[in-house]
Amino acid sequence: MRESGTSFQELVEILRKLRAPGGCNWDRAQTTQSLLPYMIEETYEAVEAGEASDYDKLKEELGDILLHIIFQAEIAEELGKFDMRDVVEVVTQKMIERHPHVFGDRKDLTPDQVRQNWEAVKLKTRKKEERHLTVLSGVPKTMPSLLKAYRVQEKAAQFGFDWERAEDIFAKIDEELSEFKEALSLNDKAAIQDEFGDLLFSLVNFARHIQAEPETCLNGTIRKFSDRFDKMEKALQARGLTLKQATLAQMEEEWQRAKLL
Repeated sequence: MRESGTSFQELVEILRKLRAPGGCNWDRAQTTQSLLPYMIEETYEAVEAGEASDYDKLKEELGDILLHIIFQAEIAEELGKFDMRDVVEVVTQKMIERHPHVFGDRKDLTPDQVRQNWEAVKLKTRKKEERHLTVLSGVPKTMPSLLKAYRVQEKAAQFGFDWERAEDIFAKIDEELSEFKEALSLNDKAAIQDEFGDLLFSLVNFARHIQAEPETCLNGTIRKFSDRFDKMEKALQARGLTLKQATLAQMEEEWQRAKLL
């Protein structure tokens, strides 16, 4: 078996050859920005493999993400911004600084204290021009909304701004649901959107308190629905029916059968 360092360097050299004159025209044409959609796609594919505990697929997708990291670093090096060594050095130093309970004098921190310390060090080490920013401004604006809601609440909670118990959030959910129903009764579209957002935010808060990651929960439900819908469609096809031809009663019949499979 080859050492990982050798394999890593081989991958770097392959990418450099693709980017060099006489290499691949597509790879040579890529920029920092043009690669971002592909990088996001590969990340989602890795998440999907991880959620399914498909380790062969996860290995493949992590390789694709690694390729994008190297690709971005190579482009940055060509532009004279930074190189792959800089990337590794930055994250290495970050991990040491944010784990004083392992690499420093502070010992025996609880998981919550580790998280609080992480955020405190993160604020302390911000560049001078970034120190006017708030704790929540560090949450990426492009993050999926359910995950962003979770992270915003999590960061606020690290400073004590949180519900004491998960049960306490039930009253808030009931309140938001009541306000949502009122907006519906008034047919106020702006209020409907606003109140539905509040309701979702409260549900995410409850999920966080019971340590259920909402994005993962919803993805699981989507997979379950998709699997049953596919089975329903195939069952209808076996009866000589397309989805357009089938009645709601026929679809419901096959749906209930699919739930038992």
